[in-house]
Amino acid sequence: MLAIIRKYVLFVEAINYRVGRIVMYGIFVMVGVLLWSSISKTFFLPSLWTLETAQFLMVGYYMLGGAYSLQLGSNVRMDLFYSNWSVKKKAWFDAITILFLIYFLGVLLWGAIDSTQYAIQYGERSYSSWRPYMWPIKVTMCTGIILMLLQSTCELIKDIATIRGVEL
Repeated sequence: MLAIIRKYVLFVEAINYRVGRIVMYGIFVMVGVLLWSSISKTFFLPSLWTLETAQFLMVGYYMLGGAYSLQLGSNVRMDLFYSNWSVKKKAWFDAITILFLIYFLGVLLWGAIDSTQYAIQYGERSYSSWRPYMWPIKVTMCTGIILMLLQSTCELIKDIATIRGVEL
């Protein structure tokens, strides 16, 4: 059983690492879009698509990079007491709090899937003058939430292994 769990953790972390490293370069695409927006507003006619495209890129960047951030331990912690605790006590605290995260992400995914189905079924479009379809960004959001859920389960497994004194 331990071998299967170890393979699951390694598989999920490999996926999230690769996705995170690829999405990390999305910041340059966002900068390019916003730079074009500034140039076009100054020298040409303003583009209708630039602001909303930058917003969509930011959502993708944030949602798809969340699992990678969790994997690296880059998430924000209140370190007032945490830094003085033993490794096992930290693992206990992390295991309990990750359950709240898993619950939150589950509820978020449930709403996101419902919203994505609606967007696909009815061809939902943005209310802006550019009017792009909404389903691509909603699918991206669902994907990011799923990756975060998978990484959260890996973090829970690693915390339980630390509590039990098992090497993963």
